Amino acid sequence: MSMVRQHVVGKVGDIAEGTCLLVSVDGREIGVFNIRGKYYALPNICIHQSGPLCRGIVSGTVIANAGTHWEFQWAFDGEVVTCPWHGLEFNITTGQCLAFSHRRLRAYQVLVESDRIILAV
Repeated sequence: MSMVRQHVVGKVGDIAEGTCLLVSVDGREIGVFNIRGKYYALPNICIHQSGPLCRGIVSGTVIANAGTHWEFQWAFDGEVVTCPWHGLEFNITTGQCLAFSHRRLRAYQVLVESDRIILAV
């Protein structure tokens, strides 16, 4: 059984809103995102073909479902990262793959203490 360790990965001002800071922790490359002042962390690896997910564009996505009466609508503005290799989209706040509801990335816990951003791995 492994223990969770905390790693200081930066300061609050290091990650502008809507951007990602790539960090290496315990041999893992992890993207730490600032979404409207709250921090989230995902592995920098896409489930499709191991692409560098966190190097992708942060934006939103278009959805159409029963809730939108099958009309296209913009959703999750500023909460979606798109893999730069093949375009697979993930919700940064949950790790959920938008194309495959049964697939989700591991989301790492991010804490803010004073002005330090701390990643729990």
